[in-house]
Amino acid sequence: MSPNSPSNTGSSPYSTLPPASPPATRKPVSLPRLLEMHARGEKITMLTAYDATFAAVADTAGVETILVGDSLGMVCQGLHSTVGVTLETMRYHVESVVRGVRRVQGTAWIIGDLPFGSYQASKEQALRSATVLLQAGAHMVKLEGGGWTAETARFLVERGIPVCGHLGLTPQTVHALGGYRVQGREDKDAATLKRHALELQDAGATLLVLEMVPATLSAEITRALSHCATIGIGAGVDTSGQVLVLHDMLGMNLGKMPKFVHNFMADAGSVLGAMQTYVQAVKQRRFPDNAVNAW
Repeated sequence: MSPNSPSNTGSSPYSTLPPASPPATRKPVSLPRLLEMHARGEKITMLTAYDATFAAVADTAGVETILVGDSLGMVCQGLHSTVGVTLETMRYHVESVVRGVRRVQGTAWIIGDLPFGSYQASKEQALRSATVLLQAGAHMVKLEGGGWTAETARFLVERGIPVCGHLGLTPQTVHALGGYRVQGREDKDAATLKRHALELQDAGATLLVLEMVPATLSAEITRALSHCATIGIGAGVDTSGQVLVLHDMLGMNLGKMPKFVHNFMADAGSVLGAMQTYVQAVKQRRFPDNAVNAW
């Protein structure tokens, strides 16, 4: 955990939260429900998961959305970036997560990342790749970037495939961005991000990950979107919801921990407890801390 992250001692703002108890009966999470949560201001929780066991625990903890992220390339495969992840690898991990959620009669909405090189060539390529992940059990696919991606998103949505966008720091193009750097600090860059967000919404995207974007900008984008929910990671507390990489929030990062991450395992003492505490902290707007995200 980064020394800039919230403390994991007894003074932590999260350690005082009692473990959340998921309702005895829950309906499966649907896209209309996620949009209803966005509309009424109820925070959406998302975590990454890559296997059956952690997916089952996340669902039991009440996490509404599970992202089978291409971040698995770094946390599971030991790669230096997400670029080396293949579509076949994504298919395998989506299938594993789906099995885990079904084992606990789960309710989570499952999103599969379209990996680098699987959707950039053409809209038809994107359709073929998205079909692979949906046939593996995903409910939605995620693609990175703005501008040209709007037409790809529209093409998929028109064919019945829900789409999640991803703006700000886009790990698949990290080399072009000059490294893992905050995006949207300058007025021109902020305007471009807002325009791309609106274009993705107009194309039919209904979720939008905002990564390492200044908190004030992510709040502006969230307010500007009427029917597309924003999910922040290092983007402040005012997005529609939050996502963290599972291994990060459990304090298991192999590299340098991002300063916006909190080690929820240190507060809870168990994986299930850590996830429940994360859910409650997001719901109560106690995570993240905007002071930490004051880029």
